[in-house]
Amino acid sequence: MNQIKSFTAASLTPSYGPLVIPMTNDYLFRALLQRNNNVLKGLVCSLLHLAPEEVYSVEITNPIELGTSINDKTFILDIKLSLNDNAVINLELQVINQQNWVDRSLSYLCRSFDSLQIGEKYQYARPVMQIGLLNFTLFPDQPEFYATYQLLNVKNHSLYSDKLRLSVLDLTCTDLATNEDKACQLDCWARFFKATTWEELHMIAQNNEFIKEAAGTVYQLTQEERIRMECEAREDFYRTQRGIQDMLDESAAKLEAMTAEKEALEAEVAMLRRQLGLQE
Repeated sequence: MNQIKSFTAASLTPSYGPLVIPMTNDYLFRALLQRNNNVLKGLVCSLLHLAPEEVYSVEITNPIELGTSINDKTFILDIKLSLNDNAVINLELQVINQQNWVDRSLSYLCRSFDSLQIGEKYQYARPVMQIGLLNFTLFPDQPEFYATYQLLNVKNHSLYSDKLRLSVLDLTCTDLATNEDKACQLDCWARFFKATTWEELHMIAQNNEFIKEAAGTVYQLTQEERIRMECEAREDFYRTQRGIQDMLDESAAKLEAMTAEKEALEAEVAMLRRQLGLQE
């Protein structure tokens, strides 16, 4: 017998049960931040270590029409933001490791920086930040929860310019969050995007009003059939991509094993030739 889900009066979200759409769904991510500007502001403040009063405007400059049909060619993954009518932010949630994030993020960063109009002076170039929320570890040999990169002198590490910045939030490494990360509640946001049940969301939202508001907006979005269908289409896309990646990984592993076996046989043959006094 199916139980009727209860609702909390404050947030109008289910009090328990699995989420209809995973929070790592990039369509849901875009819809959430586009639908609720206050949630967008809260996330940006955490990512940039800003107090809410320091942000008087944050605007998505490449909005999409929510609920319209999209495909992988037409869906714009990165969210372009204008912060306080000055800085430019590229924000993206990346679920699958396509082995191209470093070059891709650099491309987004440089493309956004090169935005001067004809006749404008170079010193008027706006600061640009590329921020990736990744559901995988970018550098497995150097895992880090929240890493930021800038242009530095290779000898004395002095800053060349503060107008270019790359940041990566690893959603899989919340255990590596520093005290500074926790003070900005970045660990809370990471757990929010990794949550799979309403119980988890409500627990995370207890001490963060922005996340509490985000949970309510997520529920509203997933009740809209057209948006839910687009989110489900993205989930189908992820499954296909993961299947392809698994096959590629399996093929690479077989090729590596065959190469190792071939090298071992060649070494054995070379040793036998030496023992028989044959020339190589």
